[in-house]
Amino acid sequence: MLPLVTANLRRRSARTFLTAAGVAVGVAAVVALLALSAGLNNSAAQFVHLGGADLGLFQRDAGDPTSSVLPVTLLPRLRAQREVAQATPLQLLVDAVGGASGAIVIGFEPGSFPARQLVVTAGNGMSPGRAMVGDLLASQLHLRPGSVVRVSGRRLPVAGVYHTGLSYEDSGAVLTLNDAQAIAERTPNEVTTFAVKLRPLTPAAKAERELTKTFPGLVPISDPGEAVRAGSSTVLISKAVLLVVVLALLIGGLAVAGVRLGFVESELLPGALGLGGFISPDLTAWGVGRAALIGVAIGTLGALYPIWRVTRMRSVVALALT
Repeated sequence: MLPLVTANLRRRSARTFLTAAGVAVGVAAVVALLALSAGLNNSAAQFVHLGGADLGLFQRDAGDPTSSVLPVTLLPRLRAQREVAQATPLQLLVDAVGGASGAIVIGFEPGSFPARQLVVTAGNGMSPGRAMVGDLLASQLHLRPGSVVRVSGRRLPVAGVYHTGLSYEDSGAVLTLNDAQAIAERTPNEVTTFAVKLRPLTPAAKAERELTKTFPGLVPISDPGEAVRAGSSTVLISKAVLLVVVLALLIGGLAVAGVRLGFVESELLPGALGLGGFISPDLTAWGVGRAALIGVAIGTLGALYPIWRVTRMRSVVALALT
């Protein structure tokens, strides 16, 4: 059987190429969309635990967590909650560093717990009008103390280089809160999120329930999946992933089916001519069955990996549908 299939594929190279291309369309689209899902999860994890926080407080129903806008006047009430050990405001600037796509710039108060975790490896610490850059970003852009880094089009001198051990922070930069608010065109009373450290032995789920009751307009997030669900735009993307994955598989299957039907048609024509007495019939049931069998086998093999990948990954598609 296998030698017969191999010989058949070699004899009709154009048909084989088109069949493989149909399968490739479905597989490539599925893999690309699943990579998008994984990217959403990774991005969500970064924003939840910025500055070493146990959870983040964001504006409810914001387009995504990075577009959240919170009033700083809520901070005293937040710090007074019995579940909260420390809380500090953060201003986020996403994809704001020139020459470093995707780098995160964080603005926070000098002396806050995110600032205390910065290990200065070169130069000086935070100061107004100056930026500190992570060691990974410094290596990527060849920066050092005294260099200039562009943040949202503004040129800022580099005060120092830091290391935190968290790749997404070491690949970005930090500013004082006032500087970050000015660059983001926020007032001194507006920030993106509150980073919260919980008291020892306080379960995150319990803290989230209490904070939700106390601050109805905010959503506390301690898990990346919750961050994905919190943003309306990411939920739409997640649902679109499921739809387009199905469409991609259908496109691949239809491409395969179309090629196989073309092959069957090419076999039917000689058979029809043979019945009319023009040429001798050579179309058999085995010929039609073989064409269908090869098409189904190739389509099944092409779908195995996407199906396995979908069932194995931490899919934001599943999160969006819950």
